[in-house]
Amino acid sequence: MADFLDISLAISPDLPRWPGSALTELNRRRDMRRGDAVNDSTLICGVHIGTHVDAPLHFLADGADVTHLSLDALIGPAVVAALPDPDAVTADDLEALNLPFDTRRLLLRTRNSKGWQRRDREFRTDFVALTVDAARWVVARGIRLIGVDYLSVQIFRGDPQTHIALLQAGVVIVEGLNLAEVTPGSYELICLPLKLAGAEGAPARAVLRRLPA
Repeated sequence: MADFLDISLAISPDLPRWPGSALTELNRRRDMRRGDAVNDSTLICGVHIGTHVDAPLHFLADGADVTHLSLDALIGPAVVAALPDPDAVTADDLEALNLPFDTRRLLLRTRNSKGWQRRDREFRTDFVALTVDAARWVVARGIRLIGVDYLSVQIFRGDPQTHIALLQAGVVIVEGLNLAEVTPGSYELICLPLKLAGAEGAPARAVLRRLPA
């Protein structure tokens, strides 16, 4: 598996969670240590826990749910770009990356990823995210998927137009990526959210495959 990098967070009660969201619980309903024939567990969590995907329904009342997200957007060539300095990612920051003209999937590594290295458990309100003009830049550039390394593409208590601009344009949003160990560059992204009927978001397993030199 040396060619693959797992950029997903392991779902557990130790993960930071958005204020007011459901607690994460993994309960062993049947347990071989208690004499049961099998181990059988129940998971309780929000659909926006850890590494997850937002569907249009998250901010658009008549938007599509996660079952309608295009696999063509979720799988394919991706660029990982480092923005270590900004407190908020602007359109100018994205323009300065000088991305290849054909970039369709963009993952942003910011100072947020250091928190995953530290195994932070508490939610941080000062995480780095996109401004509205950055979201509009993504749309105008023809990017089909944007990934960020904290729990929201939008600044905490920021303008919801960041989400809305992306989702109205059909851009897939992936949040909660762990890019701490990822060198900026070109990869193949494979990001598969749970196929939850009627859900506005879903936990996802996301991996990068190193491309041949």
